[in-house]
Amino acid sequence: MSQELASDGPAAPPRVNGELVFDAPWQSRAFGVAAALADAGRIGWPDFQAALIRRVEAVDAASGPAQRSTGTPDGYWRCWLEALGDVTVATSTIDAAAWAERADDFANRAPGHDHDHDHDDHGHHHH
Repeated sequence: MSQELASDGPAAPPRVNGELVFDAPWQSRAFGVAAALADAGRIGWPDFQAALIRRVEAVDAASGPAQRSTGTPDGYWRCWLEALGDVTVATSTIDAAAWAERADDFANRAPGHDHDHDHDDHGHHHH
């Protein structure tokens, strides 16, 4: 994938052993949406990273250095969604109201109902 995520600095996502950390299904969907839009040329990845840094810095400034709320996956991926909203609205890919609705949808969807990815442990017969 051509999109490089920051490995340090404000826009760096939470990682454990180099793997991205998601603690809810909407977070990995948010990541997938951003990557897909960038791949399709609908958003500029550098623009998105810049928007993400602005969002993260604003949240961190508001919460104080003692508790960087973006240091948690939940805090970080919320900024991610907002940054994605910023750049998609700026390029009129999605209008702001629709995006806000979709972001809520993402965040509120109950876990355990994601059946859109297939698991290799069943249903595939290897001969």
